[in-house]
Amino acid sequence: MNTATSVIDESRLINRLALRLMPLLGVLYLVAYIDRSNISFAKLQMLGSLGLSEVAYGLGASLFFIGYLLFEVPSNVLLHKYGAPKWMARIMFTWGVVTILLAFTKNATMFYVLRFLLGASEAGLYPGVIYYLTLWFPQRHRVRMLGYFTVGSSLGNMVGAPICGWLLDKSGLFGLQGWQLVFVVTGIPSVLLTLVVLFCLPAAPREATFLTDDEKSWLTRTLDSESAQARKSAARHTTPLAVLAEPRVIGMALYYMMLSISVYGVSYWLPTLVKGFGVSNTTNGFLNIIPWLLATIVLAWLPSKLRAGNRAVIAMLASALLGMMFFLSSVFLPTNTLRFVALCFGAPCMYLLIPCFWTLPPKFLFGARAATGIAAINSLGNIGGFIAQNLVPFVKQTTGSTRAPMLIPAACMLIFALVTIFVLRRGGRPSQSVNGAAVAE
Repeated sequence: MNTATSVIDESRLINRLALRLMPLLGVLYLVAYIDRSNISFAKLQMLGSLGLSEVAYGLGASLFFIGYLLFEVPSNVLLHKYGAPKWMARIMFTWGVVTILLAFTKNATMFYVLRFLLGASEAGLYPGVIYYLTLWFPQRHRVRMLGYFTVGSSLGNMVGAPICGWLLDKSGLFGLQGWQLVFVVTGIPSVLLTLVVLFCLPAAPREATFLTDDEKSWLTRTLDSESAQARKSAARHTTPLAVLAEPRVIGMALYYMMLSISVYGVSYWLPTLVKGFGVSNTTNGFLNIIPWLLATIVLAWLPSKLRAGNRAVIAMLASALLGMMFFLSSVFLPTNTLRFVALCFGAPCMYLLIPCFWTLPPKFLFGARAATGIAAINSLGNIGGFIAQNLVPFVKQTTGSTRAPMLIPAACMLIFALVTIFVLRRGGRPSQSVNGAAVAE
């Protein structure tokens, strides 16, 4: 078979895999992000209902990430053992049930416990999908697939915002307050998706009935070849869990933490900031569509252009610098309209970093080590969510300004950009860290 034909066949195969796998994976992440963003809208009424302060509520919301941290690596190890369909179905069901139970929270203690359990329930979904994609797509195609997958998060914010805002204004429906309706309505879809995941998500290429034997063989050879190259540059470990102590993994987690603080800080605080404009809950929800719509457009279009060379890393640097500029502008511009426009442009800059970043770990992780290492990077990095949801209300309480918390993502984007410069200087490949800071080979 000549080279031209191989390229055409590869392109057709990858596009067919994308059409078969990515819509369902994207829907899972969309539902996950609706369940994550619901807490920021429920806050607008739940604070008064439970008698909590901003800081106390932020602590409860952030306990999600502690449960996530403790259970994410074990969850991904079990996903590797039992396969994606069974384990992701378990994740969907348990987090849907806990989300619905949040509607019946009676006090602060119950709120704290359920938020922790929600994090433990959802742990493993995101890194599980990252690992799952390494079983299906060669390295050169993953930034595009990660872009498609990340669209689910921006769509989740975009779809969830008007729904949650509208539900807040429907207090009394079925005898529930608006914030209770938010949790019930956003929890039901994940429960319903359990059977869809179990029966419609193929575990691996060798079990895919929609692939020919030749296509399965080509995928197996290509992915095995990439794993062999990764083994040459990877440190030798006797067990997959040994990867948790690898400096490269810890460095990548700290790198990712800057992005995590930014994403969760902005998504958590944006409804509160917009509420300060004096709008209704429903209008607040519709205004929150705009930044996530722009992020969705960028994620659907740009990652496919970043496959060659170090384009993904260059895009990370440009996006981080632009994001820093827009978030700073959202604090210091003179009018609400201009500040909101700045936030709308900051969101896509921030979200483009996600698929680009996740092309880096598979360059030195493979097999069971990839399942464990990717989970470790994601779970440690997601401590940024815990930090953000405590730091943001603290800054607001300390300064008395609803705008000042946006200095936090601006600072994190600057740090992210500086680390990305080191990655670029080493050719875009993460390597052993120096003094705990991620650099590149």
